[in-house]
Amino acid sequence: MTHKKAMLIDISLCVGCNACQAGCKEENGLPPNEEKYLSLTAYTALSKYNDLYVRRMCQHCDVPTCVSVCPVGALTKSGVGPVSYDGEKCIGCRYCLQACPFHVPKYEWSSTKPSIRKCKFCPNRLAKGRPTACAEACPTGATKFGDRDELLIEAARRINAEPGKYVTRIYGEQDVGGTSMLYLSPVPFEELGFDSRLGKIPMPMLTMSALSKVPNVLSVGGVLLAGIWWITNRRTEVQAHESALKQGKTQPQEDDE
Repeated sequence: MTHKKAMLIDISLCVGCNACQAGCKEENGLPPNEEKYLSLTAYTALSKYNDLYVRRMCQHCDVPTCVSVCPVGALTKSGVGPVSYDGEKCIGCRYCLQACPFHVPKYEWSSTKPSIRKCKFCPNRLAKGRPTACAEACPTGATKFGDRDELLIEAARRINAEPGKYVTRIYGEQDVGGTSMLYLSPVPFEELGFDSRLGKIPMPMLTMSALSKVPNVLSVGGVLLAGIWWITNRRTEVQAHESALKQGKTQPQEDDE
């Protein structure tokens, strides 16, 4: 059984040491400069609000809007948690930049072969049963990696144990349908720059719900989406067939037996 992974970020425990960003940069081969905002070379960053530090990164939504709008399947959601990006499939439409409710993906505008840059959620580490690089680097336990269900239990336990320390909300538990990044905070999340108006329903479902109320848009949009779906799946089928041929796994024809 696959357990969905997540990270619990306890803002009250973060001391702003930036070890998470340094660990991320080392893991991804990025320049070691300390950066305050997400960029092409900073997949996670710390923002300061009064005396509190808040990590920013891809939220790896359970139902990602970026995946739903990508016409070529360059973005995919893993059952374990990561939203992965395949630069070989990307056509540079940048729909994902417009669709992300957290404004995370960055685009290489100046590159001759541009791609999208964002947190990858360390899929290679996860495949080996290791924690993410940022969680491993955190010296205070402000970022904890583990099974999402267990982290939600841990977050609720902390809130119940110290109700005066935390606001009674786990950001990411249900926001936009749930994310792999879960936050605890000692102050209302709105004061830390979090958008609390996103709601609990995944945005792709909101879009389809809105389209269903506009028949003409639905019919045109439906044809368009169906076309995109067919192209995306056809490419996947062709790639799988070509891969099978290369590996010599193609089944013999009846005449060959």
